[in-house]
Amino acid sequence: MTATRSPLLVKASRSERTIVEVTPESAGWRYVGFKAIRLRAGEGESVSTGDRELCIVVLTGTVDLAVGDEVFRKLGTRQSVFEDKSPAALYVPGDRAVTITACSDAEIALCSAPSTGRHEVRLIDSQGMRRSVRGQGSNTRYICDILPQDDPLAEHLLVVEVLTPAGHSSSYPPHKHDRDAAPEETQLEETYYHRLNPSQGFAFQRVYTDDRSLDEAITVENHDTVMVPRGYHPCVAPHGYDLYYLNVMAGPGRQWCFKNDPEHEWMLRTES
Repeated sequence: MTATRSPLLVKASRSERTIVEVTPESAGWRYVGFKAIRLRAGEGESVSTGDRELCIVVLTGTVDLAVGDEVFRKLGTRQSVFEDKSPAALYVPGDRAVTITACSDAEIALCSAPSTGRHEVRLIDSQGMRRSVRGQGSNTRYICDILPQDDPLAEHLLVVEVLTPAGHSSSYPPHKHDRDAAPEETQLEETYYHRLNPSQGFAFQRVYTDDRSLDEAITVENHDTVMVPRGYHPCVAPHGYDLYYLNVMAGPGRQWCFKNDPEHEWMLRTES
């Protein structure tokens, strides 16, 4: 029997320049766009932002970024997303032309959402990115806020990295953000771009709603992306394999308020 692939899973290309891509049209939603690319040293990529804002995250390697006459040279801080370092990142508003040139072999994430173009191009300071630890015990994970909600110089985008050690759970207890009901909950679409260390590993993500009208249990491999249009969305990293993911969120507002699954919220009381 052949397994049926979840409609929420976007499998990665092992060799193409475009590793994975999600557009609002392909996802069937309104806000989040995500693309990951790999470039060899000396290769380039041109991007037109159109009516979308863009957060370029240099996941690995080093690149030059040109936006019009502005050039940002040798951006990049690490050779692996599993290094204990914040990434280089650049914010670009709508209606801009961007050229990416790889100084070394590089992996780049292009995170986008609708834009009116009211903000300026700016380098996001790696040293100023907030790093934190969430959870306890086997629910411990490590956070790097690249473009958080308290950064006012973006319109819809929220971008964050999470590193989940082997044998740990993450985005856990399960939580959701699919209703426009602040301060209890806000409506945000989300993508998870997964990386595994060692790279031959796998991890699990479940996406489900209270009424189980959506209930997908997904096996992810290195470079795969999971789309979360609604519902709770926890992850689990098996023994032996660390899990990294880059989250991109966007919605009608830019506030991250989430609701925990009440059936599992009890475990938060045991952590305090």
